[in-house]
Amino acid sequence: MQSQTMPAFSPVYGPVTSWRYGTSLGIDPIGLRSTCSFNCVYCQLGEIENHTAQRGVYVPTGEILADLKDYAPWLVDVITLSGSGEPTLASNLGDILGEIKTLTHCPTLVLTNGTLLGDPEVCEALGQADQVSVKVDGLTDEAIQRVNRPVAGFNFQDFVAGLQGFRGRYQGKLGVQTMVLMPWSASMIEEYSQWMKALGPDEIQLNTPTRPKPQQRQLEGRGNHRLEDCGYPVQRLKCVPGEILSAIASQVAALTDIPVKSYPLT
Repeated sequence: MQSQTMPAFSPVYGPVTSWRYGTSLGIDPIGLRSTCSFNCVYCQLGEIENHTAQRGVYVPTGEILADLKDYAPWLVDVITLSGSGEPTLASNLGDILGEIKTLTHCPTLVLTNGTLLGDPEVCEALGQADQVSVKVDGLTDEAIQRVNRPVAGFNFQDFVAGLQGFRGRYQGKLGVQTMVLMPWSASMIEEYSQWMKALGPDEIQLNTPTRPKPQQRQLEGRGNHRLEDCGYPVQRLKCVPGEILSAIASQVAALTDIPVKSYPLT
C-alpha cells in the first residue's frame, strides 16, 4: 500500500551525493511503483511492490527527457540510472542512455542487480553506459536467496555466467557493489577475493546499510534519505562499523590488486 504522503512522480531526482560517484543526478526508468527482480532485506525503497523479472516500458523515454531538460546545464559528476527498482527491467534502457548522452554529454552510470545480464538485449543496452555497477551480495545461491530474495525462477549459475559474459564484452568501467551485513571471517574474505580476482572488475565497492528501510513505499527512498530526516516510519538496520569495513576493504584490495572503496571512504 502506498503512503498517503507520496509526492508527485518525476523520473529525474536529485542531485544526490554519492560516496562512490560524487554528485549524481538520478534517472528513474521504473516509475512510481517499486519494481525489481530482487527484494533485498536492506532495500532503501522498502518492500518491493512489483516483484518481477518482466521487462517493459515503465516510464516513456520522452517523459524522462522532458524532465531532464529542466536540470540543464547538468553540473554533476554523473547521471545515474537506478531509482525505484531494477533499471534493466526497462526495455527502453538503451534508448534512454543514448538520448541522455546526446542531450547532456555527461557520463552515465547504471546500478544493476545483474539478474538480466544473460539477456543479450540488456547487455547491448548497458554497453552504452560509461559505467555499470553490479550488485554481488553473495557467492552461493543460499546467500542470494537469504539476502536478496530474488524472483521465483532465479538461477545462481545463470547469474554467474551472465556476469562473467558481461565482463568479457563490456568496454566501460565495471564496478561490483557488495553489501556487508556482518563482519567477515578470514575465510569469507579469502573466498570473496578469489571470486573478484577471477571476475576482474575495475573497482569493488563495499557498503553497509546506513540508509533506513521504509515500512511503506516512499519516493524519497531513491535518494539520500537518512534516519534523522525521515518523517515516516522506517526500520533501522544494523551497520558494520566503519573501521571493520575499512579493514575488510584493505584485505580484499591486497588479495586482488583491485581498487576497493568502502563506506565511509578510506
